[in-house]
Amino acid sequence: EDLVDSTARDIEERIRQFGCFDVEEVGLRYPVKYEESMNTVLLQECIRFNKLVMEILHTLPSLRKALKGLVVMSAELEAMGAAIAMNRVPRTWEAKAYPSMKPLSSWMEDLVERLSFISNWVDHGIPAVFWISGFYFPQGFLTATLQNYARRHQHPIDTISFGFEMLDQVNWRQVDQRPEDSSLIRGLYLEGARWDGDKHVLQDPLPKQLYSPMPLIQLQPEKDRLPTTQNVYRLPIYKILSRRGVLATTGHSTNFVMWMEVPADRTNITNNQGLADQEEWIKAGVAAFCSLKF
Repeated sequence: EDLVDSTARDIEERIRQFGCFDVEEVGLRYPVKYEESMNTVLLQECIRFNKLVMEILHTLPSLRKALKGLVVMSAELEAMGAAIAMNRVPRTWEAKAYPSMKPLSSWMEDLVERLSFISNWVDHGIPAVFWISGFYFPQGFLTATLQNYARRHQHPIDTISFGFEMLDQVNWRQVDQRPEDSSLIRGLYLEGARWDGDKHVLQDPLPKQLYSPMPLIQLQPEKDRLPTTQNVYRLPIYKILSRRGVLATTGHSTNFVMWMEVPADRTNITNNQGLADQEEWIKAGVAAFCSLKF
């Protein structure tokens, strides 16, 4: 009980440092604008994070009081205490949270990073580089990028699609200027392969290397973009390692995010969609993930 109480106190203290986002103030500072869809993305992310933060700050004090015998230990609080003791994320938090396979300690570090990312966005304006792993709903961010381009150039949005560029020579921390028509993203991890910055292609992973970081990636919207015909692997991007999800009410998968064309130099084939792909990387099951297990 002392261990659970100590852990609960630490978590509560860390989350209280951020508290809930003032959605009304964020809405005034970043109003819904025709020219800037990212403002809507930020507002929606703040609302989603607030639900999780409120749940944590509501349940932890109740659990600590129950451990001291000040209130009745309900079945829900008992299950939460057992989960914290086992370093697992309580189910009541998982229900309000983004998909994650991390244990509680890593999950907390990840949550603090996500809250910091959104807080910095609120305090200092739209970032030059977006941490795609930090979004509750990354598909909303991707749509906003396409929407900004379509509205700026007066094109129908259904004629716009992404081109991809791996900026392996660029350190994201040194980028201070946001591109006008595109978005820069970081935070993806490869499984089954690694990115070779010297040869600018996918390579076999190093010995004992399960996952490797992807470089900074530029998502460049293009009108009537023609699919690349050779030397690319169509890389699936998922939120978590399970590679499975269900169709949410938004019309998107709860896990799958998007396909990305990545330069590769193995055997060129045409996949079942009639698009260029690479045989070896398909058989290896190479994919990218926003979040790992640790």
